[in-house]
Amino acid sequence: MKYLYVVDYWVPFPTSEYGGVINVIASSDIECHDLLLDWRDEYVSKYDSNVMESINKAQVYQLASDETSEVISSFTT
Repeated sequence: MKYLYVVDYWVPFPTSEYGGVINVIASSDIECHDLLLDWRDEYVSKYDSNVMESINKAQVYQLASDETSEVISSFTT
């Protein structure tokens, strides 16, 4: 079973001036976390400890079909 995670960007203001949203298809919080760590820019790696907190607060939707696990879209500033 796969889920769509709508995750708020975890880099705080002012480094991320306005924030953002990352949409991820994953089968669990752990897989979502791993995909986001692989996706993130190196310069924001110091905020990796915030990723799971953002996942725990994310809106999560069950998908009707089995999709590929991946970051499907992102908008960050």
